[in-house]
Amino acid sequence: MSARTDFFDHLAQTSDSPIGLQIVRADGSWLYTEDGRRYLDLIAGIGVSALGHGHPSVKQALTNQSERYLHVMVYGEYILDSQTNLAARLAKLLPTSLDRVYFTNSGAEAIEGALKTARKYTGRQKFVAFDGAYHGDTMGALALAGNDSFRVPFGTLPGPVQHLPYDDERALGAIDATVAAVVIEPVQAEGGVRIPSHSFIQALRQRCTDSGALLIFDEVLTGLGRTGQLFALEHFGVVPDLLVLAKALGGGLPLGAFCGSSDIIGTLAHNPPLGHITTFGGHPLSCATGLAALNVITEQHLSERAREIGDYLVQRLRELDDSCITAIRGIGLLIGIEFDEASHAQRFVAGAIARGVIINWTLNADRVVRLAPPLTITHEEIDFAVAAFKAALAEVSA
Repeated sequence: MSARTDFFDHLAQTSDSPIGLQIVRADGSWLYTEDGRRYLDLIAGIGVSALGHGHPSVKQALTNQSERYLHVMVYGEYILDSQTNLAARLAKLLPTSLDRVYFTNSGAEAIEGALKTARKYTGRQKFVAFDGAYHGDTMGALALAGNDSFRVPFGTLPGPVQHLPYDDERALGAIDATVAAVVIEPVQAEGGVRIPSHSFIQALRQRCTDSGALLIFDEVLTGLGRTGQLFALEHFGVVPDLLVLAKALGGGLPLGAFCGSSDIIGTLAHNPPLGHITTFGGHPLSCATGLAALNVITEQHLSERAREIGDYLVQRLRELDDSCITAIRGIGLLIGIEFDEASHAQRFVAGAIARGVIINWTLNADRVVRLAPPLTITHEEIDFAVAAFKAALAEVSA
């Protein structure tokens, strides 16, 4: 049986129309398929491969750690230097109140841990999220989703959760003394690359402080240089009570984390002890590659590079000047191209992939195509992508 047959016959499918490329190798910004083609990866494995594919520092860290040990105990019982080194490095880079790190396997698991922490710390039950939100697909994370079509098929979800309009200061009065936590993406990715105003985020921080609700920033996609700052919170001059990271955090391996103060996260360690545990969270391999990737991002100033090359990408995209494109939004190397119709966005994606450029549209805004390339992408690779986009657009407009 061929790999393609096995993929469709035996692998659980997530949609009726997977991209279906058979990848045999990945290097830098490029993916190589079994039929001899190569594709420019402008979504970086949905933000995971921030350094591109196969970065030598990450590969060396993986080799070094694999020769020492793999899994040895559930998270939190043994002192493992790959975990402690990464936690300490994150603590030095984050605001001082976010100096305690709890490692998980993924972003959704980190969201779940943050929700449990908020309930335990505040003694309250209710959560607030926003329209257009995406925080993962486990039951608790799904309850926060700002799209009814993803929630409704799964019946009654954990809650209560109240959804407010994103970037609307007038709605923040709904955050009161019954709310355990407000969960927000400082920039919505699946919501269509929506960038809120500084005043909204600052007003949200103040409202949470006044009401005693914890403020949780979901930086699963925006963290670690994507938006032109190491953490997107730096754009707004506020510090959340809990910060959630994943995707790029593991350098290409599965890793998530939620970060906060000892006072807040410490509530998970007692009454009862082991009230929140994970077997594979903070796996030694993932933490080793995560530290290597984080060091590259900081030492090579890739956050600043994301700003500069993101500006170049937006400039080139504006040259497309097609009537079916209604807006181009960007912050660092997180960019949204909004179309007048969802069908035009879908045809544009298909046309780009056919011409060797991998892109996708967003879950909660099907008229928006999101770009999130490796932070190491070159000007020449951007020029290749824009040429493919021009050809794809000509086909869409025909």
